[in-house]
Amino acid sequence: MLTRRLFGQTAALLAGSAALPALAADVPEILPIWPGDPPGGEAVTVQEQVVERAKDPAALRDRYVQHVRRPTLTVFRPARPNGTSLLMAPGGGYKWVVMDKEGYETAARFALAGITVYVMTYRLPADGWAAGPATPLQDVQRAMRLVRHLAPGRGLDPARVAIMGFSAGGHVAGCGTLMFDRPAYRPIDAVDAVSARPDLALLCYPVASMDPAIAHAGSRKELLGEAPTAAAQTAWSLEDQVRPDAPPVFLLHALDDASVPPANALRLMEALRAARIPVEAHLFEEGGHGFGLRFTTGKPVAAWPDLALGWMKRKAFI
Repeated sequence: MLTRRLFGQTAALLAGSAALPALAADVPEILPIWPGDPPGGEAVTVQEQVVERAKDPAALRDRYVQHVRRPTLTVFRPARPNGTSLLMAPGGGYKWVVMDKEGYETAARFALAGITVYVMTYRLPADGWAAGPATPLQDVQRAMRLVRHLAPGRGLDPARVAIMGFSAGGHVAGCGTLMFDRPAYRPIDAVDAVSARPDLALLCYPVASMDPAIAHAGSRKELLGEAPTAAAQTAWSLEDQVRPDAPPVFLLHALDDASVPPANALRLMEALRAARIPVEAHLFEEGGHGFGLRFTTGKPVAAWPDLALGWMKRKAFI
């Protein structure tokens, strides 16, 4: 359960509680992505659970959701919304979905800039869902449509809906960016009449390619199985799905990332440039993998939120 401690934790990472009044509520709103059971769950038997892996949760929480059954959006509302919505997909190697490090902490940081942030959980392809590797795509398409559908009623601009993803969540967000109109599920209601195309995409140390030469082996296995076909690798490699109507993309990666090779971001950048999609890329000498906000202290990579917000400002989203 989210409590006031979440904001105190984020404020500490942002250097002071003075930032807190810029947030509209201490306890964020939680919305279901689907109006009932998600599609294709007839054979799913796993049980959703939240796991705390921090040694001292009272000091700094570090949770993840395993075996997601009911995907949600946790909403971080700024006190003075600027009209922009941001759908955020944390990482977890397609084995789980991180809550704090690449979710709530980062969401609070971007909400302080006036952006209304929706942190999503998404279902995991190895849990037995009928759609297999398209399961997270179903969730991100539906989530994007829901965020856009809700925008006018919340005083937000439905033409300023961005997406951000981290690590495997970068692959989820990248699929949402490049496969936004791929038929992934049967329409349910008025939400599904809305476009699922994001207007901007920010991909942070993303799992992008399924090419075994550069892929994150764990994410590739969880998404496609032990021995995927060449056709499956191509179908789920972001660099092979770039299209001329993709939105502008912001890429972030550390060159010392020992988990997801920087070649993922570099190869995607080249594909975007070849398609003449506006792209900005930031590569840092140090940072490793999964740094979020909490593992950037004393490193140049600590500048990444300001670089991302500056890019969004130049695109008139702030």
